[in-house]
Amino acid sequence: MIDWNAWFSMVNLLALIAWAALILLPRWPALLSGVLYLGVGLLCLIYSLGLIGILTGLLSAEGGGGADFTTIAGVRAIFGSDAGVTIGWTHYLAFDLFVGLWIARDADAKGVSRWVQAPILLATFMAGPLGLLLWLGIREPIARRQGRFR
Repeated sequence: MIDWNAWFSMVNLLALIAWAALILLPRWPALLSGVLYLGVGLLCLIYSLGLIGILTGLLSAEGGGGADFTTIAGVRAIFGSDAGVTIGWTHYLAFDLFVGLWIARDADAKGVSRWVQAPILLATFMAGPLGLLLWLGIREPIARRQGRFR
């Protein structure tokens, strides 16, 4: 039997470490590679193994019902178990971290201050699409003013 609470805590800690490094530490190439492969990549691997395990029945998803992504009731059933919530949350963590990494790299390439980046990255960490929307809303005007539009 899998302890889904422990896995949930582990993926949260992994994402938190990667986000803290991305926001607070100098963006050395090795750090960016670590966030990509040890952060995003590992979260993607955990997600993939968990999803495949649940869909094939190799992992228990007690109370989760069948996997039906075509209806609200089907998706609710997937998230109706600790396994489903953990796997779904890992999906969010992986994609939000990937988007945050893209924002950080794009902002660095455009010469945007880390002070401007920090709240956008925090918004991406806490509410994924909101942070992405903020970045998309300000990136081009900043880049145009700085002559770094691409």
